[in-house]
Amino acid sequence: MANASVAQGSSLSSGISILFVWLAVLVFAAANSIVLLLFNLGQEFPVDGRNAITFCNVLFIGNAVACATQYTVYRRQWTSENLQKLTRGDWFSLLFLAILTGALSPSVIFYALENTTVTNVVLIGRIEPFILLGLSAIVLKERADKWATVGATIALLGVGVAFFLESMSAGLSIGKGELLAALGAGLAAVGIIVAKVRLKSIPLGIFAVVRTGFGSMFFFVVAVYLFGIRHFEDAFQPILWQWMLVYGGLIVVGGQYFWFTGIKNVRISEVSLASSFTPIAAVGFAFLLLGERPSIPILIGGAVIVLGIAVGQFGHIVTDKVAARRLSASEAMQAEGRVSFKGI
Repeated sequence: MANASVAQGSSLSSGISILFVWLAVLVFAAANSIVLLLFNLGQEFPVDGRNAITFCNVLFIGNAVACATQYTVYRRQWTSENLQKLTRGDWFSLLFLAILTGALSPSVIFYALENTTVTNVVLIGRIEPFILLGLSAIVLKERADKWATVGATIALLGVGVAFFLESMSAGLSIGKGELLAALGAGLAAVGIIVAKVRLKSIPLGIFAVVRTGFGSMFFFVVAVYLFGIRHFEDAFQPILWQWMLVYGGLIVVGGQYFWFTGIKNVRISEVSLASSFTPIAAVGFAFLLLGERPSIPILIGGAVIVLGIAVGQFGHIVTDKVAARRLSASEAMQAEGRVSFKGI
C-alpha cells in the first residue's frame, strides 16, 4: 500500500512537471507577440510625444525583474561553498554567456521584431537546430544524430520554401529584420555550445542569475554609451510600469517559474517535444494578438517545418537511449537555450 502511494505521488509530480513545461512553452511562445503589442500600445499613448514602451526599456526592466525572479527560485544554490568552487575560467565563461545570451541575442531579436513580423522571426529562428548540429560536429566532434539531422534539414527547407514562395507571390526580399532574426538564432546556438562545453559543473541557478543580471547591466551600459542616458528617460513612466507589471508577471515571473520548476522532473524527450512546439504556438499567438494572418506560402513552409519537427521527435522516441533519463544540470542549461526567445 505504501509503495503504491509513493508511486502515485511520483506520477502526480511528474505529470504536474510536464504540465508546467508545456505552460512555460506557451508563455514563451507568446513573448514575441506581447512585446510587439506593448510597443504598439506605447505608440498609441505617447508621453510628451515619445513612446515610453521602447524595446530597450522593456528589455532592461524585463531582465531586472527576471533576475530577481530567478534568484528567488534558486537562492539555495547561491552558497559560499558553490561560489568558491567556481574557477576563473568558469567566471569568464559565465560572463561571456551573459553578454552573448543575456544581452546580445535578445537585443538582436527585439530589433528584428521592430523590422519584420513575428511570424517571420519565428520561422527564421528554426535555422537554430541546423546551426547547432553543425557547431556540435565542428567544435565538439560529436557524431550527428541521423534523425535530428534529417529533421533539422527538413525544417530548414521549410523556411526556404516559405520565403521563396512568398517572394514569388509578393515580391518579398530578405530584409534587415530577417537577417537579424537569423543572427539571433546563430547567437543562441553558440550559447548552447558554450554552455555544454564550459558549464558542466556550474549550478543552473548561478548560471541563470548571472546570465540575466550581468547581461542586463551590460546591455544598459552599452545602450547608454551609444545613445546617452536620455535613452532611458522614460524608464520609470507609469504607463511603462503599468504594462511591465503585466509583462513581468505573465512572461517573466510566470514563464520562468513554470519552466524552472518543470524541467527538474521531466525526461529529456519531453522537454525536447514541448520545445519543438514553440514555433507553432508563436505563429498562433501572432494571429490571435496581432492579427498577423499567415499567408499561403507561410502556411506551406510552416507545414514543412512541422514535418521536420515530427521527424526529429520520432527519432528521439524510437532510438534515443537517454529519452527516459531526467535532465542533468548541464542538460538543463542546454534546454534553457532551446526554447528560443523567452521574453528576457
